[in-house]
Amino acid sequence: MSKSKFIFTTLMLLLVLAVLIICDLCLGSINLFSLEKSNPMFSSILYDIRLPKTITSIIAGSGLALCGLLMQSLFRNPLAGPYVLGVSSGSSLFVAIATMMISSIQVSGFFIMGKSIITLFSILGAFFVTTIILLVSKKNKNNVTVLLVGLMLGQILSALQGLIEYMSNADNLKTFVMWGMGSVGSSTMEDLYFIIPIYTIAIIASFFFIKPLNAILLNEQYAQNLGVNVNALRLSIITISAIIVGVITAFCGPIAFVGISVPIASRLFFKTSHHLHQITFCLLLGASVVLLADVVCQILSSQFTLPINTVTTLIGSPVVIYLLFKSKLNVG
Repeated sequence: MSKSKFIFTTLMLLLVLAVLIICDLCLGSINLFSLEKSNPMFSSILYDIRLPKTITSIIAGSGLALCGLLMQSLFRNPLAGPYVLGVSSGSSLFVAIATMMISSIQVSGFFIMGKSIITLFSILGAFFVTTIILLVSKKNKNNVTVLLVGLMLGQILSALQGLIEYMSNADNLKTFVMWGMGSVGSSTMEDLYFIIPIYTIAIIASFFFIKPLNAILLNEQYAQNLGVNVNALRLSIITISAIIVGVITAFCGPIAFVGISVPIASRLFFKTSHHLHQITFCLLLGASVVLLADVVCQILSSQFTLPINTVTTLIGSPVVIYLLFKSKLNVG
């Protein structure tokens, strides 16, 4: 892709993102276009509810899409992603464990003690699963085997989470169920003060791996011949992915199919594998997809808000199926 085409495509994606941001801020059960700016309700809805939700949508979508891209490049597998490989399931299980612990010692009302512990456990869960998948991929180079191990591991972790939910009390069970449906509307501005610095550092760090990722797309031996420390690259990608997935899962719940469908769509639509292009496009596309899903969740019903996980799954699953048949991607 030429430099001019890259700039033009980026500007178009930014324009789409800007339109979706405006729609997400203004549309919903109460249409802000119908309110006067002098109305106290306007300020309350915009700054206390809609703005944190919109920023969370951007972070969740772009972060998960980036993690999907990094995993697909690391495993050289077009179907790798946080949800498919069980990384989100690992985060979810550890969040369930943390919630049970917090409930037992009654500190859930404290931000530092409550949400920080949940976030830490969520990151540890993502790191745990990603490490296992990486070890499997080193022992067995078959992409199908790696995918199946990830899927089975995700099922095992989901079963363990279900066991914890079964043993929990009614209040915790409701919390688990609602959290598992996914939501970008539960974050506050105080939460974002915690999320944004972590997210920003992880995103900036990913741009430093553009050249190594371009090299490893061919094969590891070629990358090593170019001076790439493959082991350090693996550890860095695992760490970045675990942090991003862990933080997003802790605050938004598991959000399906963004991590797998966006990198595939970006690669096929824009016909480039250069990671400068792909990282940029995935960040913008991922944010746009979750914003679109949130807009759909808001406008389908004025009485209640649909779980965002439902919408992303309904959007993402057909997209993945279509792209698989259209491109005939090789996952073996």
